Amino acid sequence: MSDSRKHFSALQIIQHILQIHIKPGDICIDATAGRGKDTLFLSELVGETGHVTAFDIQQEAVDSTICLLKQHERKNYTVLLESHANMKNYFEPETVSCITFNFGWLPGGDHHIFTHPETSMQAIQQGLTLLRPDGIMTLILYYGRETGFAEHDALLSWLPTLDSNQYTVLEMPFINRQNCPPIPILILKDR
Repeated sequence: MSDSRKHFSALQIIQHILQIHIKPGDICIDATAGRGKDTLFLSELVGETGHVTAFDIQQEAVDSTICLLKQHERKNYTVLLESHANMKNYFEPETVSCITFNFGWLPGGDHHIFTHPETSMQAIQQGLTLLRPDGIMTLILYYGRETGFAEHDALLSWLPTLDSNQYTVLEMPFINRQNCPPIPILILKDR
């Protein structure tokens, strides 16, 4: 008899939290579009009256995301071939309900193209100004390989410096998994 149980993934944990938080009509940002799965998930949560904008610097990611959303007949999205470090150019402060990040590299893509601590921290800082009070930002930190530890170390040393009067930051590491498991992180903007 085979064991059909599966481990909870970082993405499943984050999505469960987002299902509770995001409402129809919300404005959301997928800061790292990747293959479009988070963009689709957010698009379904915000419904026809909401909107999701996705950012990615790779044309392959933009094309994958658009293709997935069209397959699911979604219309409430914009996908930009643009760095998430420029998201402030597209939104007014305190208008966004949720921003998601998956740091690392494009699944199934070129592992020589990946997120970097400088632009990642810049994007998070911009995103915090865009979040409305009671907004949520989620980060999944995939690390390892050639450069993932630089971003891991930079973000995990910088995030605790965020003003605790404005933000609640939660890190949820898997403490019983081996080989650099992804780290889910929540940033809640206080009211």
